[in-house]
Amino acid sequence: MKRFIALILAATLAFTTAGCTGKPSAPQDLVSTEDTILSREEDEEMISEDEFPDANNISAIEEPSESSSAPSSSSVPSSSASSSVSSAAPQKSSSSSTASSSQSSKSSSSSSSQSSSESSEESEDEDDDEPKSVSSVSGEVRAVWISYLDLSPMIKGKTRSTFRSNIGAAFDNVADLGLNTVIVQVRPFGDALYRSSYFPWSYLISNSNIEGKDPGYDPLEIMVSEAHSRGLKFEAWLNPYRIRSKGSKVDLASNNIASEWLEDESDYVIEYGGGIYYNPARKEVQDLIVNGVKEIVADYDVDGIHFDDYFYPAPDKSFDEDAYAEYKSGGGNLSLASWRRSNVDTLVKRVYSTIKSTNKSCKFGISPQGNRSNNYNLQYIDVEKWTSNAGYIDYICPQIYWGYNNSSAPYQDVLEDWESLINTSRVKLYVGLAAYKIGGSEKDFINSTNIMKRQVLSAREQDHYKGFALYRYDSLFNPDSSLKSQINREVNNLKSILD
Repeated sequence: MKRFIALILAATLAFTTAGCTGKPSAPQDLVSTEDTILSREEDEEMISEDEFPDANNISAIEEPSESSSAPSSSSVPSSSASSSVSSAAPQKSSSSSTASSSQSSKSSSSSSSQSSSESSEESEDEDDDEPKSVSSVSGEVRAVWISYLDLSPMIKGKTRSTFRSNIGAAFDNVADLGLNTVIVQVRPFGDALYRSSYFPWSYLISNSNIEGKDPGYDPLEIMVSEAHSRGLKFEAWLNPYRIRSKGSKVDLASNNIASEWLEDESDYVIEYGGGIYYNPARKEVQDLIVNGVKEIVADYDVDGIHFDDYFYPAPDKSFDEDAYAEYKSGGGNLSLASWRRSNVDTLVKRVYSTIKSTNKSCKFGISPQGNRSNNYNLQYIDVEKWTSNAGYIDYICPQIYWGYNNSSAPYQDVLEDWESLINTSRVKLYVGLAAYKIGGSEKDFINSTNIMKRQVLSAREQDHYKGFALYRYDSLFNPDSSLKSQINREVNNLKSILD
């Protein structure tokens, strides 16, 4: 009944917004300055607050009126839902808004004090609403993200044998759950957890937090070997542009090309908001990133390359004004926002082409925020282009980190919105799920013992669906003691459909 009422309200709102044009209005993503924090950043800030940029108090660049929205065959220009965003992401046929109202990722005290009768009552309600059982999809990807936050205690200051033992135990946990893929962060900060000709050794390996310190072994080589020995596929997760985040106290190594570019005062590397980033506009930067990808695919038996949702760090016009001025003086006519999206498109296409020319079987996927307006207007990525045309990605894995009853972005509506975007058989849909929010402040996650199971079953009903990924490892296998019982029930319920 709740779902039915919600659908009626959504339809009424859509009709009212569309007016008398007879055309569907592009649904608005209700973005506010408080909501521009990146989906995973809320989790990362919780662990190490001084390591990540503050994305608050930023607003999208205002597009000229003639380019207020990207071309879309079934959308019309619409007014902003917030003064901070001037245009909606390009839309196809979504029936709802996909807002970015991020929820708190840790449990409140209420989650640990619920009575057993309340939990039982909630479970009965959930069972009533559970999607019909859908048998597992052939070749379904069942992945977990292993971030540098998860890796740090396994690798920092550890010997080769200790690290091998630690990562092996982690992969055993993954395999025992019934998952078949690990997406492991091997370049979080313009660095490398592998032997690289382009990037310095990550400071995350060193007990003394020194970038460029050789551990005496190759962690990526060990991880790929340990994963494959357990029948797990291994995808290398990279952050293409981020070098340092706000508040980082770790110096760049002298052999880090980012350090060289900072010293020569070029704008290939930009200090912004207390962080350091590669400039997506510069060909030299794109060459570096592409060469780094090629190096991994050529030298290691990885099954995929994975980018997440860190692209342009902010919409501030000053971020790349010199490069944009050069572009305009050379005859360019794109707006700043369109030009930025073009820069990212070029990189993505080059990465895809490089991967396929090096190893055709290696996949390339991207995991953007679940909120498409943020992607388009704040990070300058055109996911509709990537999911409608061959040659960009093999899969898209949106971070749909909301519950079914979220007032702004209910899971089912957001899921169907992403499904509707895919317009080529060459691109598959993976669904990113928020294991880290179990026990959090959003009702579905506070009370649930089977939300991951339900969300996977719902995803399996989508035509382009091919898998899911859970964020993140520690949330499932090293949870807070207050959440352990709830997490175990979630895990067991999910395992019941992973035959």
